[in-house]
Amino acid sequence: MSTFSKLCLILFFVFNFSVAQEEFNVSEHYDKQEVQIKMRDGIKLHTTIYSPKDKSKKYPILLNRTPYSSRPYGEDKFRRSIGPNEYLMKEGNIVVYQDVRGRWMSEGVYDNMRAYIPNKKKKQTDEASDTYDTIDWLVKNVANNNGNVGTWGISYPGHYAAFSVLSEHPALKAASPQAPIGDFYFDDFHHNGAYLLSYWIATAVFGYMKDEPTQESWYQIPSIGTKDPYQFFLDIGPLSNLDEYYKQDNVFWQQLKNHPDYDEFWQSRGLVQHMKNVKPAVMTVGGLFDAEDLYGPFEIYKSLQKNSDNFNILVMGPWSHGDWARKRERQAVGNIFFGENLSEAYQKDVETVFFNHFLKGEGEMKLPEAYIFDTGTKEWESFESWPPKEANKLTYFLNENQSLSSTPNEETSQSFVSDINKPVPDSEDIRVTFTPRKYMTDDQRFAARRPDVMVYETEVLEEDLHLVGEILANLNVSTTGTDADWIVKIIDVHPHEGYDEPKEMQDHLTISNYHMMVRSEVMRGKYREDFSAPKAFVPNEKTNVQIKLQDINHTFRKGHKLQIQVQSTWFPLIDRNPQKFVPNIFKASAEDFETHTHTIYNDSSIEFSVIK
Repeated sequence: MSTFSKLCLILFFVFNFSVAQEEFNVSEHYDKQEVQIKMRDGIKLHTTIYSPKDKSKKYPILLNRTPYSSRPYGEDKFRRSIGPNEYLMKEGNIVVYQDVRGRWMSEGVYDNMRAYIPNKKKKQTDEASDTYDTIDWLVKNVANNNGNVGTWGISYPGHYAAFSVLSEHPALKAASPQAPIGDFYFDDFHHNGAYLLSYWIATAVFGYMKDEPTQESWYQIPSIGTKDPYQFFLDIGPLSNLDEYYKQDNVFWQQLKNHPDYDEFWQSRGLVQHMKNVKPAVMTVGGLFDAEDLYGPFEIYKSLQKNSDNFNILVMGPWSHGDWARKRERQAVGNIFFGENLSEAYQKDVETVFFNHFLKGEGEMKLPEAYIFDTGTKEWESFESWPPKEANKLTYFLNENQSLSSTPNEETSQSFVSDINKPVPDSEDIRVTFTPRKYMTDDQRFAARRPDVMVYETEVLEEDLHLVGEILANLNVSTTGTDADWIVKIIDVHPHEGYDEPKEMQDHLTISNYHMMVRSEVMRGKYREDFSAPKAFVPNEKTNVQIKLQDINHTFRKGHKLQIQVQSTWFPLIDRNPQKFVPNIFKASAEDFETHTHTIYNDSSIEFSVIK
């Protein structure tokens, strides 16, 4: 099987359905219908409808809108599994999949992260209007529906589920955006102005347009001809040399290149800022180790909480991208094991309960405001608010002698040489992946032992330290150059003994002294003041750089240490900053890349929130 074929299968399984139980045959219990639903501007969207064969009662509609294909096509061909999970599938619901505008069997022109248009006029369309028109057709034309609609989806389909709440259709009662993209400048392909080079290969999926409906893929995944992406991207040099693989016909690649800043193009595609006055119940779901979409779940939930009065809850588990929709006895991310049957319990006791309550009127709603897994104690926790109101601030200063202190030292600092030709790897593994995930819990000892990674840590903890919510890195730095990236990693250093070896642990590693990455983030230095207005550093001038790291719920256990690592390269997860200010890194030349010395001053701090 070709790399391209494997990728198609991965996308199909990961984004569109959870793994089925072999004993349940969808075709024996459901009828399948394929229709073309006309939108207000005349464009027709391919829609697949699975309806229970039992017509003795009415059912709600569960709608999944996807850019990844509603296949298999043909009314005699059935999915192995339908709906968000097997429980909702087996008990009976009308399950609908739709190819979004411009993708697969749907008409129209695809627009990656299509902008929301408030106060639309006449035949103006966006994903909210397409959702409205789809729901309106379904409730009026699908037999045996009870008039209630729910939406769900993971990743890009999760983005469409989030978008659905802006449709304002009265039949939409519940939505579950899962790993939703909240803003393409902070999710997936960008992090705080830095380009996720490791996602470059995925540009093929979103960048090529098609002229007419098709059941066959119209894009191809480029082959880099090696299993060593670090060396491949290092040898490629400037990003402009990647034009060899993506030409003018890849629209998304051109957009990335022409909009390096957070300009109107990206701002208009953000969804978080529009989560206002929402009426449907919303359950946002995500993984605490989701390398692709960690920003979206937290920010969409918080925006709804601030700007709407609807039922709004957050579920975050010890999952990588989409793990909660799979059936896996042992839940692990990389080398770290978190527990057994965690996803199945979520599907049965959380997801099914949510949809059945709001779509079928079943049971009391006893789900907490925030149901967040503690990735240190490896237990679920319920919170009345997120972040918890009872949390208190805790500030650590990055002090000399690799220490964390409660007091700053303005007189001392640490410097390191950031060699542009020997960037710090994001992982010690040498592998090619479509999108990297394992690194989110990787052992960071390999990085701690490099001279271009600054390490600061506590003494061995004498009692548990429970950190919750956002983390703010408040760095005071300087550079001999005019630009630099700043990466901050939060690490749980395990003791030398006291834990059983997880089955998932790589052979060359051990849980003894394991440096588990808990959270990490990058800031492209020139965006330190404004993502839409890059600004050069003044060489050797002390400058403040703040980095917001996404929320955590992690207890650093007694006997462990909390460690902070700071570095300026993270390759090839993110592209190399030339370390010389250039207006557009996508158009930088080889001559722009320079080695420079960076300095971290010991009045820099990391701000946490802690609860007892």
